[in-house]
Amino acid sequence: MLRHAGQKRSFKQNLRLAIMLCINAGFINAAGFLAFNVLTTNVTGHAALLAVDIASMNLRSARMVVLWLILFLLGAFTSSFIISRVGRNRFYGYATPMIVIILIVLMVALFGKNYQYTLSETEVFAGSLLFGMGMQNAMVSMISGAVVRTTHLTGMFTDLGIDLATLFRQHQEQSSALKRRIVLKLAIIISFLLGGILGALLFNSVSFTAFFIPALILVLAMCYDFFRIKISRWANRYWRKRSIKH
Repeated sequence: MLRHAGQKRSFKQNLRLAIMLCINAGFINAAGFLAFNVLTTNVTGHAALLAVDIASMNLRSARMVVLWLILFLLGAFTSSFIISRVGRNRFYGYATPMIVIILIVLMVALFGKNYQYTLSETEVFAGSLLFGMGMQNAMVSMISGAVVRTTHLTGMFTDLGIDLATLFRQHQEQSSALKRRIVLKLAIIISFLLGGILGALLFNSVSFTAFFIPALILVLAMCYDFFRIKISRWANRYWRKRSIKH
């Protein structure tokens, strides 16, 4: 899933990446909101909240929102910097940000049970998730060549509307690439919503233990190619031996 980048990636590779990491983003967004009353993937909403806080002279809250915006930006910067330094076509360039995100989510899962609902704790936990989602968004955008965005549903709905309008104007034989774009955007939207539903249900059931699930999703996404290649080689050897026997 992380072996190829940009134009080297196939539609199926981008689709698998979109489904897994959009489920992950939706899960963290919903569970994070229930846990900390903060949308941990929604920068647009925080910008509006910042404007309201400034207009209301609620400077304490405004400072916290500014911190979250900076952390999301810093996460995107850190992810992009790591990938650029290691190399865009190298597995480790994309795996390193994912490992950092896994550690952040595990930190929330392990220490969230001691959460006392103080402002300082909210800043740490919610800010950490915003940093992680900034890393994930930048990482996915860079590996897919800006085709997949795991948290940017406003743009997805807008682009989907444009693509659907274009589809009605084109002939059937000319629209295969357009149909793939529509399928990918629908997969992103549906996966994010499904992840959100799953995150809300599990957090209401098992509280902060639910955050082990997105950590597991990230591990599976990172190790997908390794296991796929191993299983494929094992299957080829198995069928080769069977054909020799027969």
